[in-house]
Amino acid sequence: MGSRNQGGNYRNPCLTMHQPWASLLVYGIKRIEGRSWPAPIRGRLWIHAASKIPDPTTIKAMEDFYREIYAVNGVTDIKFPENYPVSRLLGCVEVVGCLKCEELSSWEEVPEGVRLEGQTDYCWLCEQPQKLLVPFEMRGFQGVYNLERKIYEAAVRGLRPVEAPLPVKFALPDPDDPFSLKPGSLTCSSGASRAPQLEKSAGLSTAVIAGARAAASQFSKKSTGQSSVHPGNTRQTNAPVSSGTRRSKSKANSQNSGVTS
Repeated sequence: MGSRNQGGNYRNPCLTMHQPWASLLVYGIKRIEGRSWPAPIRGRLWIHAASKIPDPTTIKAMEDFYREIYAVNGVTDIKFPENYPVSRLLGCVEVVGCLKCEELSSWEEVPEGVRLEGQTDYCWLCEQPQKLLVPFEMRGFQGVYNLERKIYEAAVRGLRPVEAPLPVKFALPDPDDPFSLKPGSLTCSSGASRAPQLEKSAGLSTAVIAGARAAASQFSKKSTGQSSVHPGNTRQTNAPVSSGTRRSKSKANSQNSGVTS
């Protein structure tokens, strides 16, 4: 299994996330990973799906949320994952920066839909999603940890680029400093709280926002290593599931390897 690493000496960093958020990130649909703590790395971050099987209501709520998020920018053709596997290494993204919610929500250089995703204390900015042709079964941990070498060496050969619905390039304040896009590096244009940002968007319905928040509220606050609680980057949830997930639910129960949830 992977090695826990709390000191920041990351070789092949990995993050365990609940479904459906893990797959949404690897498929390039989710571009902001929300946390209560700043991103300790820049560069490739492997994404692992925790063992908790997502409820169908959770999946539906989050897929509806992202449909509306993208519709704000005129994107209506979104190819969601056919299923949401658990206890699997799914792929990776490139973490290019980390901002406070208030900074991201006022950053007019990025699409409005991206700004609406930022509803947590810290927003990890993700680009260049890649998915594994065959997800690897493995156990995960809380926080950022190192992949075991043999898993990394096998996984890196199976990566394939993802065609995201609306790829985003987050510009670095200093192109020569990969850590230049960090909390405090952008000036907030508004002191508004994070919650009103969602309500003020003319493109998002109250029902969709409420559904995403209900999904997020399912998570235990003691799960500090998991996705943060907000509509775009929630942790556990009780929202809807895809047909692929429903088909694999009974099988996943028997395959659950005890990944940290």
